[in-house]
Amino acid sequence: MASALEQFVNNVRTLSAQGNFRELCDQLNKSTEVLMKNGQHLDNVLETLDLQQHSLGVLAVLCVKFSLPAPSATPDHHELLFAQVQEFITGCNGEQVRFAPDTYAELCHLLTHSLVELKVPLRGIDLLRRAIHKIQLFDSQLTSIHADLYQLCILAKCFKPALVFLNTDITSISQEGGQFDTKYFLLYYYYGGMIYAALKNYDRALYFFEVAITTPALAVSHIMLEAYKKYILVSLILHGKIQNIPKYTSQVIGRFIKPLSQPYHDLATAYSSNNPDELRTVINKYHDAYLRENNVGLVKQVLASLYKKNIQRLTKTFLTLSLSDVASRVQLSGPADAEKYILNMIEDGEIFATINQKDGMVIFHDDPEKYNSPAMLRRLEEEMAVCTDLDRKMQSMEEDIMVNPQYVKKSCGAPDDDLPSAPSQGSKITTYSM
Repeated sequence: MASALEQFVNNVRTLSAQGNFRELCDQLNKSTEVLMKNGQHLDNVLETLDLQQHSLGVLAVLCVKFSLPAPSATPDHHELLFAQVQEFITGCNGEQVRFAPDTYAELCHLLTHSLVELKVPLRGIDLLRRAIHKIQLFDSQLTSIHADLYQLCILAKCFKPALVFLNTDITSISQEGGQFDTKYFLLYYYYGGMIYAALKNYDRALYFFEVAITTPALAVSHIMLEAYKKYILVSLILHGKIQNIPKYTSQVIGRFIKPLSQPYHDLATAYSSNNPDELRTVINKYHDAYLRENNVGLVKQVLASLYKKNIQRLTKTFLTLSLSDVASRVQLSGPADAEKYILNMIEDGEIFATINQKDGMVIFHDDPEKYNSPAMLRRLEEEMAVCTDLDRKMQSMEEDIMVNPQYVKKSCGAPDDDLPSAPSQGSKITTYSM
């Protein structure tokens, strides 16, 4: 190995043995150029370092290996690099890598980009899941690696590994290099909303898209624009209209993003007419736009939800109807199509009815739920427990803010130099624009 690499290895060993990991991180940040110039020797460097004792050194080398020039990036190179990253994430020292969470996250970003380029996203799902558990301080802490995991899950159409994290509400944001890139915050909620929408959990999807578009911003973000379009579609599916956006939403939404979403506002206008023909006309008019933005699936669900909404309106007027009458009144293709919609709605608990197959009649019923069963009581207790836990977390966060020196300075109107500065308990989020 070149002398510069020998010096690098000696620094890693010495500072690791001393437990001086902060200084080691500074040294590693200055060693990137040396490692890049000696790319052909990096595998030898990895062999001389112990994974548990020198995790930070191995991390720096692996990040540089991803940046090697294209001629070195052969299929064998990718396989070897994936195996090295897999071994690192599985066996690295968690306490050490937490001294460089930004570099650790960068390694995961580079791995994700590589897997997407190679069109093998499924290979990285379990590995990124382990990576998140390795770096997290607690389950409800958000890291930028979450967005990478969700991206791979969407591309691989494998959503279950993501749900373990998505179903845990975020209460804290990881500090990566002293701040947290807004890009990954927005992508967490955008990808999360897409996964919930794909699973037809529209309540949760709407919440995730709402968080994405209400994130404080001073510039237009492409992620927020795409989230806003999906927010409109999910609102129509769930509520039959566009839900009002909270008043604290940034002005860029109304000033810039709404005019860029005209096909979706026209869709909402057509939906409000309750006329499927009018809605289909708008869908055909903007089909290319919906296809280009990968929203055709949700648009089809919007049309299906209008049929369901019109069927629900019939239950308020009629006690019995033939399948032919239902199809005619809601403009479906025929009795078989009407039967399919009604059966799906009965299964999902959207209406209460029975179908007489002999004469093709539909009998509508009232909601049988009397809210006095043990199951309903248990559900109520579970909901109350969630609310109580949320209140406890809110009080804890409020207490942390009240004793934060930066908050005290600003609330008292004191100049910045009057009180000692301290790292914020929350996350410093910078505006991100694509």
